[in-house]
Amino acid sequence: MRILVAVAFVLILGSLASALFFMMRDKGTTNRAVHSLMLRVGFSVALFLFILFANWMGWIHSTGIRY
Repeated sequence: MRILVAVAFVLILGSLASALFFMMRDKGTTNRAVHSLMLRVGFSVALFLFILFANWMGWIHSTGIRY
């Protein structure tokens, strides 16, 4: 589970870095930066939903930290 979450974070950061690269290189002439940012949002939402699903299935458990 930890490896899967770590890979998802790497994908999210990679997409963010590619969006920055496309913004600097294309200077607004193409939509590649927008597509990279949309992909980042998609990865983030998918990771959040996967964590919720894994908690519901019992694959992961909360630590029990009290407020």
